[in-house]
Amino acid sequence: MKRISNINPLGEERPNPSEEERENLRGERLQRERDEAYQMLVELCNLGECDMAEQLANRNSNWGYEIVDGIVMERID
Repeated sequence: MKRISNINPLGEERPNPSEEERENLRGERLQRERDEAYQMLVELCNLGECDMAEQLANRNSNWGYEIVDGIVMERID
């Protein structure tokens, strides 16, 4: 990290990503969050906390998962 006295306020800034790059990054972030949510739901079910996993899946329907008989499944709408 640079000291404040060494930073040029008129210097180069980091480049702004193009709209396509932003969309790709957004998609990657959403997929990563969805994968993490799946792992969390599976762990809760493995610990016997299926009710808690079901409540969590219902509160976060954007994840696209539901709990059926203690198993995490992809929600089909």
